[in-house]
Amino acid sequence: MKKHGAEKKVMDNMATHTGFFAILVVFLALAIIFPCVCLAHFGIILPENDIIESSDSHSTSMVVAFMHPFEMEFIDLARPEKFGFVLLGQDNDVTGKLKPSGTDGHRSWRFSFTFKRPGDYLFYMIPAPYWEPAENRYIQHFTKVVINAFGMEKGWDRAAGLEAEIIPLTRPYGLWAGNIFTGRVIFRGKPVPNAEIEVEYLNRPGSENKKISAPSPPFATQVVKADSRGIFSYVMPIAGWWGFAALITDPGSMIHDGQRVDVEKGAVIWIHTRAITRE
Repeated sequence: MKKHGAEKKVMDNMATHTGFFAILVVFLALAIIFPCVCLAHFGIILPENDIIESSDSHSTSMVVAFMHPFEMEFIDLARPEKFGFVLLGQDNDVTGKLKPSGTDGHRSWRFSFTFKRPGDYLFYMIPAPYWEPAENRYIQHFTKVVINAFGMEKGWDRAAGLEAEIIPLTRPYGLWAGNIFTGRVIFRGKPVPNAEIEVEYLNRPGSENKKISAPSPPFATQVVKADSRGIFSYVMPIAGWWGFAALITDPGSMIHDGQRVDVEKGAVIWIHTRAITRE
């Protein structure tokens, strides 16, 4: 009887382990077939207008945030390490003028500005690195938007001096839906060959309070590759705000829980397009 009892115990243990391994195999198979979808992160500077004309109020306000643009999901953004603008080669630090705000329950920032001089204003944001546990890395997106004031188109094709940056080769304002945007990715002053650029549409509800629905994740986040000179192009098919994020891995450049980890340095620029209408 003891022998039979021992055999039964062994058989029960084998059944238990067999069941566990069967569940594990099924889980791994499902993980391969249905992988985790990681949403694209974007820093954003969203002004009310990207062109200021002499007949306007000369003032605009802008939202400074961190988000998943197509899903319209916001992430808490700590006070940026630096927020400012470059005008005709002169850097202006206005970090102290950021006002705390909230978007969908998440921390963001607001900035109001009155334009007094003509030219192209390169507004930028340098955030503190953000720990993303799902990717086991820090994320830091150097974000930029260009606003033209009073018709003097000078400065839009210059660098703002950011560690990671997209330099426009297409004037980044006055664009119709369907126009092409071309830019060059640079990191620490040098072009980034074969850089990968994620492109997302700021999916705000339209006139019927409806957002665009993506049939599958690749439609939400478009991906293009730069050439050997770091140059890329993308046609923006509809009117609205488009974000371009060139992703550059800076290996082992920060420490988390005593371990060296990578940092995703994002070079981000936002471009606005308008629909063509006939009077």
